[in-house]
Amino acid sequence: MTTTHPMNPFGSIGEMLEALAGIARVHHDPANQGIEILDEAGFRDGLIDRLIATAVFVQGPERDAARWIIRVAAPELGAWPASIHALYMAAGRGEYANRTAPAINVRGLAYDTMRAVYRAARANDCKIMLFELARSEMSYTQQRPGEYASNALAAAIKEGHQGPVFIQGDHYQISAKNYASDPEKEVSALRDLITEAIAAGYFNIDIDASTIVDLSLPTLAEQQALNAHLTAMFTEHIRDHEPEGVTVSIGGEIGEVGARNSTVQDLHAFMTAFMTELQDRERMLRRDLAGISKISVQTGTSHGGVILPDGTVADVAVDFKTLQQLSEVARINYGLGGAVQHGASTLPEQAFGRFAEASAVEVHLATAFQNQIFEHAAFPADLKDEIYAYLSANHGDERKEGQTDAQFFYGARKRAFGSFKQQLWDLPVETRDRIADDLESSFSQLMQRLGVAGSGELVDQMVPRVDVPAPMPDALAATLAGEAVTVGASAEATLEEVEGE
Repeated sequence: MTTTHPMNPFGSIGEMLEALAGIARVHHDPANQGIEILDEAGFRDGLIDRLIATAVFVQGPERDAARWIIRVAAPELGAWPASIHALYMAAGRGEYANRTAPAINVRGLAYDTMRAVYRAARANDCKIMLFELARSEMSYTQQRPGEYASNALAAAIKEGHQGPVFIQGDHYQISAKNYASDPEKEVSALRDLITEAIAAGYFNIDIDASTIVDLSLPTLAEQQALNAHLTAMFTEHIRDHEPEGVTVSIGGEIGEVGARNSTVQDLHAFMTAFMTELQDRERMLRRDLAGISKISVQTGTSHGGVILPDGTVADVAVDFKTLQQLSEVARINYGLGGAVQHGASTLPEQAFGRFAEASAVEVHLATAFQNQIFEHAAFPADLKDEIYAYLSANHGDERKEGQTDAQFFYGARKRAFGSFKQQLWDLPVETRDRIADDLESSFSQLMQRLGVAGSGELVDQMVPRVDVPAPMPDALAATLAGEAVTVGASAEATLEEVEGE
């Protein structure tokens, strides 16, 4: 167990720079912006804790300075934002198999939870794992890309992770309702989010236009046409904004999670339309555009699972045969890494080995770890009561007819992560460590069952290191130059909540 230090935010950029003295040197020459680490142990000890607290909770120039320091310090300490594209393309060529990447949606206690993932990864020599957050989750967890990426990199620094850090935009989803009322506005909103995420270090983006697949249309080609069109359009946008030397890993999706199961025929219809659309764009642009690296499918799961009246999760039968067929077709016919399974974290533990057997390239996991936090014996009962009272007062209108309290709170409590972020952050060190230790054990078992334990050498061979420059915030540069700094809240995009996770 690794006990954290008190995590008090910095009150000013000047205070932050004073704390860096003797530990790191910031270079602010426009031709040489970056950081030089003088004392690795000192940086990983209390300093990174205070930097991430500032990056998460302070509104203003101090936040942006802390995020930048974390972003540029991580590569200097051996961890860097990366794309998993090359690794998945290797799977598509048959260079490895039976390894399913866990993509973990960290909704709350982000820094502690991510640290637990890195500890489990180190113990299992695992480097195939992703941290992701869906468009819908950003609102109720109150984690924009800049904050989420900072947590992932700060946790890597703290735990001494050496290698790529895969940060992913999950379900960057078209809202069918919003698209129907104003398609241009909805497309523009998703474009803006993609641009923001890439700038923050998200080099893996899952485009989900499966929400607008119209199953009432007479042919599969017609059903998938708009999905393929939008996925190709966003692929072009990503390629226009990805950093030099980085090929962002892009995922497509053919079947909405929770709807009918996907078929091989659906996959063929989507890929035929997508590749045709992408080729048309290439001819128009007169340049090559790398396509997607994986395809998300529906094989019987649902986000959060099916909740029974007593609050337990119903058994779900995943169609592993179909999953395997879809992965094989994705690899053999289209050179993709394979199929991706969503909504799987609440399945029985023994089921996870079957994802690797089916050569699913990736599996998305969220709710089980959320449950582990809320239901942990160390989680304060009075805080849980306060959270449930808040949910009843502020989200009671979302309660479905006939739902028991157990069913309602199970489904609604994810909405408390943002509003109670500070209270969770301020839990006693011993409480957070007890929860994180059990999470670490779960992550370790997951890595073993998914076949990604012992993947360090494979990742080192397949994933190239690309150091992407990050521009220094103006306020930090001005402080270093001895200029007066205008204090004000830094602008950060807002986002209306889009359901889907």
